[in-house]
Amino acid sequence: MQSFTSLGLAPHLLQAIDQMGFTSPTDIQQKAIPILLESETDMVALAQTGTGKTAAFGFPLLQKIDISQRKVQGLIIAPTRELCLQITSELKKYAQHMSQVSVVAVYGGASVREQSDQIKRGAHIVVATPGRLIDLIDRRMLSIDAISYCILDEADEMLNMGFYQDIKQILSHTPSHKRTWLFSATMPKEVAEIAREFMNKPVEITVGSKNEGTNTVSHFYYQVTSRTRYPVLKRLVDSDPQLFAVVFCRTKIETQKIAERLIEDGYNAGALHGDLSQNQRDLVMAGFRKRQLQILIATDVAARGIDVDDITHVIHYQMPDDAETYTHRSGRTGRAGKTGFSYCLVTSSDRQKISGFQKRLKQPFKEGNVPSVEEIIENQLQKHADKLLEVSVHEQLETYLPELQKSLKKLTKEELIKKVFSEVFNRLQTYYHEGNSGRLNSMADDTPKSFKPQNEVRFFINLGERDGLDWRSLKDLLRENLQLDKEEVFKVDVLKNFSFFNVSTDLSERVLSLLPGKQFGAHTINVELTEDGPKNKKSKEPRHGTKTSRNFTSNSKKARSNRPRKGFY
Repeated sequence: MQSFTSLGLAPHLLQAIDQMGFTSPTDIQQKAIPILLESETDMVALAQTGTGKTAAFGFPLLQKIDISQRKVQGLIIAPTRELCLQITSELKKYAQHMSQVSVVAVYGGASVREQSDQIKRGAHIVVATPGRLIDLIDRRMLSIDAISYCILDEADEMLNMGFYQDIKQILSHTPSHKRTWLFSATMPKEVAEIAREFMNKPVEITVGSKNEGTNTVSHFYYQVTSRTRYPVLKRLVDSDPQLFAVVFCRTKIETQKIAERLIEDGYNAGALHGDLSQNQRDLVMAGFRKRQLQILIATDVAARGIDVDDITHVIHYQMPDDAETYTHRSGRTGRAGKTGFSYCLVTSSDRQKISGFQKRLKQPFKEGNVPSVEEIIENQLQKHADKLLEVSVHEQLETYLPELQKSLKKLTKEELIKKVFSEVFNRLQTYYHEGNSGRLNSMADDTPKSFKPQNEVRFFINLGERDGLDWRSLKDLLRENLQLDKEEVFKVDVLKNFSFFNVSTDLSERVLSLLPGKQFGAHTINVELTEDGPKNKKSKEPRHGTKTSRNFTSNSKKARSNRPRKGFY
């Protein structure tokens, strides 16, 4: 096995490597570092996410810059603020014995003036997101016309996010004599075009095959329908007590809805999507990094550049359209040589994608069995046993033991063990509807009853955000007035002046008899069956001439256009 000492790195970098606990270089580091140190060349390096690409370009860059010159010599472009900060942090660790080196991160959502001041104080290396970098160049707060090295990290992700023109604009401001190092997980045509247009006879390094998935990730797919997708997700989460996962959805709306649904069901989950403010995003990511959140539900764009250690699972709640996106998603797990799992929830129409991904990634996809209730309970009880073994016993407990022993003296050892585990067992049995112990056969659609209304109707209600309601508070209000369980009111969608919700058909009469005429704040509640549901003779017509009737009439087109698509809850 090759060591870092054989790669040609300077002593101060080797000292930092030793202090960080690195023992041997990864494949991409073994191939890239010696070439970048020994020659002045452009390079295209292809390797999966999590294989150590930052160190592969970071160590050579730090060794090549001239510390005595207080000017920007190296520019690293990354797709997201998250990755920008991560690279900056890593470079500072690598340079811990290079006290004069200055590495500055520039990204959106932070003070432009403060970043400009840091650059003026003498930055050697700038790590930047494309948008903020262009902004600084346009304001003449940063000049990159004399840099020696330009690194494009996660190039395929940047171009997938629509930064192609931005990258071309940025590179047009750089000198022709600079060296460009392009690091990417895959090689789509846009990346190849950048290499052809802006690089000079680049050396190409590939770890594995082009566009091939990492062999540290095991790929499974589970058959679902639109109705069983969410229950299957919960069973997969519950079946592995050690799960620490990213769940991918296709849209911002679905991402938020699934996160809210998981939170309501008692899971430590959070959403990450483009509608969050930077502060909200930071709070979610901080919670996930500290494992205060077990599950992060994210869109592809929002998850770009996330680098969190020890993610055990990636779950594709909705399948991506292309192999490159799938590769980036699944690359969030199985990092640094550790094993990981990629679970795909597939409908019958997704089966063709699985076949295509297998061929493209050269990785086998196995069909998984949805965990049974017995398997989940067994795993959860074992987790409880493991936690008991790890509990430290405080010496002061000895003071209370005599009285406790008196209280429990009638119990045998076996009875005591049963009672210790019964709390967990009883909760799980109730949660999974006692008696439903069979496999969740998603193709047969045998979802637990509470998740599967056979026929559903959709109602309009004249309450909304103006009344201080969001989806959760409206759902609670409906459940309380209709005396229903939380699963029996679903697809709640709150708009400004009115909202929509669904119940099963057999509950229509209850809705129409219990809700209309009740007071909520300044409004008298009115509900109506929408055109999405079957017509019901008992459905009350809007009271013409009232404020409610006018609002509904004038906003009817808006109501239909804002109605969530089927599949939302």
